[in-house]
Amino acid sequence: MTTLTQLPADYVQNPHEVHDMLRAEGPVQEVHLPRGLKVWLVTRYEEAKVALTDPRISKDMQAGGHLFELHAPKEADRRQFDAGLAVHMLNMDPPNHTRLRKLVNKAFTARRIELMRPRVEEIAAELIAKLNDGDEVDLLEAFAFPLPITVICELLGIPIDNRDEFREWSNTLLSFGTQEQIAEASGKMAQFLIAHVDRVANEKPDDTFFSALVHADESGDRLNHAELVSMAFLLLVAGHETTVNLIGNAVLALLHNPDQLQILKDRPELIPASAEEFLRLEGPVNIATFRYTTEPVELGGVTIPADEFVMVSLIAANRDPEKYENPDRLDVTRNAGGHVAFGHGIHFCLGAPLARLEFDVALTHLLARFPNLQLAAEPETLVWRDSTLIRGLHTLPVRLA
Repeated sequence: MTTLTQLPADYVQNPHEVHDMLRAEGPVQEVHLPRGLKVWLVTRYEEAKVALTDPRISKDMQAGGHLFELHAPKEADRRQFDAGLAVHMLNMDPPNHTRLRKLVNKAFTARRIELMRPRVEEIAAELIAKLNDGDEVDLLEAFAFPLPITVICELLGIPIDNRDEFREWSNTLLSFGTQEQIAEASGKMAQFLIAHVDRVANEKPDDTFFSALVHADESGDRLNHAELVSMAFLLLVAGHETTVNLIGNAVLALLHNPDQLQILKDRPELIPASAEEFLRLEGPVNIATFRYTTEPVELGGVTIPADEFVMVSLIAANRDPEKYENPDRLDVTRNAGGHVAFGHGIHFCLGAPLARLEFDVALTHLLARFPNLQLAAEPETLVWRDSTLIRGLHTLPVRLA
């Protein structure tokens, strides 16, 4: 087994090198995350798919929350995340997960999402119209963030004026914040969403997706108040974070690979399918959310005891050379089907169809208007966000042309 037990302090800046080393040693290793939490990290593709679906590996964090006390270093901050935001389906097993997922699934089918295309096109065009040739901008701030946050806020009936607050709170909650920062951000997010749910409940139903959830027929199953608040949180955060980083990471990859950029400029009809290669190469999620063993589980010949955290690196699995040839190379014509960037199994990302649509629209508009955009910073100065969950840049400075 590898001698590496502590992931390096700069892990989030260059995780691929670490993953390559771990993957070469075996499918899963016991490691300490950068802040000291002990976990079993899965880095190979086949074992990742098993770990994401094995019913003995639970996501019920109400039952498993005590494991943080067991596996975190004694001196670690006990991060106080507002409990009102945590009772969502990503932290549940069946049958509770099944029930909540069923209540929101119908709003996120590929067919329903495709009906949103004209509105997404309109938002993208409005954002592009504000940009000019020769401008140097942070592409995340000017384009990749406002597009999905506008879409998800409209779905939830949330005033778009609050989007900068959401981004600040979300960044804090998904990064290595202090106990005080986490408590403050989650408290403010919970306070806002509780008020939003109350407001929607007291208004007449409208045609937004969230209004329909709040005003569901009394005779059928419906979300209670706590579930509505937590569901709004999950959809709001996941609904923009995934797409922001998918767009940003894809543009960065294209700027590093001008031959691949040229292919998409010459053949824009390839853009929708190319999303799968960008998701595979540098997906927006590194290590998937917490799971733990409820009994001993053998994974790739390694036995993981009960009551241990099992963390799956989606970006490591997607670069497994046993699954993909030349996995570190961008190839926009590659058939990247089967990647696990959106997860696998019952917790497969609910918003995947929406993320794919937004990516398609965003990249098509961007390359049509600014086909010669360039990176406006030295590559080594780019900084990745301080998170093992999110794989995304702090900023992406570009020169528009």
